[in-house]
Amino acid sequence: MKKIYCCAIVLSFLVPFVCDAYFTSDTSQSCFCKLKGRIDDCSCNVDTVDHFNNMKIFPRLRSLLSKDYFRFYKVNLKRECPFWTDDSRCAIRYCHVQACQEEDIPPGLKQYNPNPMNSLFGNQDMSLRVIHFYDGNEDCEDPENDHDEELGFINTTISAAAYEEFEKWQAHDALDNFCEVDEDKDAQYVDLLLNPERYTGYKGKSAHRIWNSIYKENCFRPENHYDLFIQTNQLNRMCLEKRVFYRVISGMHASINIHLCSKYLLSEKESLIAPSGKWGPNLEEFKRRFSPLTTDNEGPHWLRNLYFIYLLELRALAKAAPYLANEEFYTGSDEDDRDVRHAVKEFLSVVRSFPNHFDESCMFNGGAQARKLKEEFRQHFRNISVIMDCVGCDKCKLWGKLQVQGLGAALKILFSGKFDSLSPPGIEPGQKAKSQFQLQRGEIVTLFNAFGRLSNSINELESFRKILRE
Repeated sequence: MKKIYCCAIVLSFLVPFVCDAYFTSDTSQSCFCKLKGRIDDCSCNVDTVDHFNNMKIFPRLRSLLSKDYFRFYKVNLKRECPFWTDDSRCAIRYCHVQACQEEDIPPGLKQYNPNPMNSLFGNQDMSLRVIHFYDGNEDCEDPENDHDEELGFINTTISAAAYEEFEKWQAHDALDNFCEVDEDKDAQYVDLLLNPERYTGYKGKSAHRIWNSIYKENCFRPENHYDLFIQTNQLNRMCLEKRVFYRVISGMHASINIHLCSKYLLSEKESLIAPSGKWGPNLEEFKRRFSPLTTDNEGPHWLRNLYFIYLLELRALAKAAPYLANEEFYTGSDEDDRDVRHAVKEFLSVVRSFPNHFDESCMFNGGAQARKLKEEFRQHFRNISVIMDCVGCDKCKLWGKLQVQGLGAALKILFSGKFDSLSPPGIEPGQKAKSQFQLQRGEIVTLFNAFGRLSNSINELESFRKILRE
C-alpha cells in the first residue's frame, strides 16, 4: 500500500532513548521503565502524560468508576469459541467470576431491555415511563375513568415485516462498530469492583494461543515477518494506519501485563494462609515481561505503546465530550445520577484541557484505497473482539472483553465518519452529535473503564519505578 504522509508520520522516525542508552550499561538496565522523550506517532512527551495522568486523570477516574453506572458491566461469558475447541477451561478458583445478586443491580439498569425499537430512541437507557394526558376534570383515584371507549386501546403489535426492517436498521448501524456489545439473552451484569483484574494463575498454551492468534493472524505485518512481535525498527516499513493498529494492540497487551504484575498472586504458601488469595506487586515478573534483557530490547518500546493507546483513547473521550455531556447516566437514583453527570462533565473538561491529543485526521486519507484499508482495519479488530470468547479463564475473559470493547468504542468515535465535528456554538451540548452518532450504554461503560485500566497502568508504572529505585 502507498504510504499516507502527514505531520505525525515524521515523528515516528525519531528514536527515543530509555534511561539514556540502556543498551550499554548494566546499571541503566534497572531503570528501563523510566521512559523519556516523545511518544511515537504522537506529539507529546512521556513525562507530560505521566504528570497529567497521575495528578489529574487517575484520581478523578478512580472515583468515577466506583459509581453504579460504571461498575455494573453487562457481558456474556458463555459464548463458545468459534475458532477452536475450548479444551482448556481454567479450574483455578481465582478464575471464577462472582455474579451479581439481583437485589444489588440498580433498578434503572434492570429495567433497561435492549430491543430493536431502541434504535428509534437512540439506544438510550430507558426506564418504564407512564404518560398521562389530563383534561382538568379527570378523577385520578378511579382507574376506570382512565379508559376512553371512543379512543379504545393502543395496538402494540408489530408485524414480522417490521421486525425484519428493524434488524436491517441495526445491521446498518453496526457497520460502524469495531466490535459487538454484549446485550443478548445470555449477558449478565457483573460488578467490576467485586471482580478486580489481577493475576489468577491462568497461563500456558491456552493463554499463549490467544495472543498468537491476535498478533500473527490479525495484526498487520511487514512482508516476510514471521515473529510474534514486530520489532520497533521494522514498524517504519508499514504505513501509519497499520502502525497504529499494532501499537494499540501492543499497548493494551502491555497494560494488561502491568495489571497482572502489580496484582500478582503471591506464593502458594501465602495463599494457603489467606484462602481468599493474597495479591501484591511482583517486581521480578515485571522485569521478566519488560526488561530489555528478557525481551530482546523490545520491553521498553512495549511500555511506550501503552502511552500511545492512552493518548488515542484520551482523544476519543475528548471528541465525544459534547455527546457524553448530554447523557443522563441513568440508574434510577436521582441523587447518584446527578452526581455522576456532574463528575463526568468535570472529568471531560480535564480531558479536553490536554494540549496534545492523538491526531486521527492523518489517517485513512486517499480515496478508495484508504476506504478499503479502513474496512480491513475494522474487520481485523472485530476478529480480535471475537477471540476474547476463547479465553479459558472467566475473569481474564471478563477484563479482556471489557478492554477490547472499550478500545472498539474509542475507534468507533474516531473513525466512524459520523462524528467529524463537535457541537457548534449556539446549541445545547450533544444536540447535533446525538442526531448523527449513537453510543449504547455498554459502549460508554467499556469506554470509561478501558481508559481507566490504561490510567491505572501508567500510575502503577510509577510505583514500579519507586521499587526499582529503592
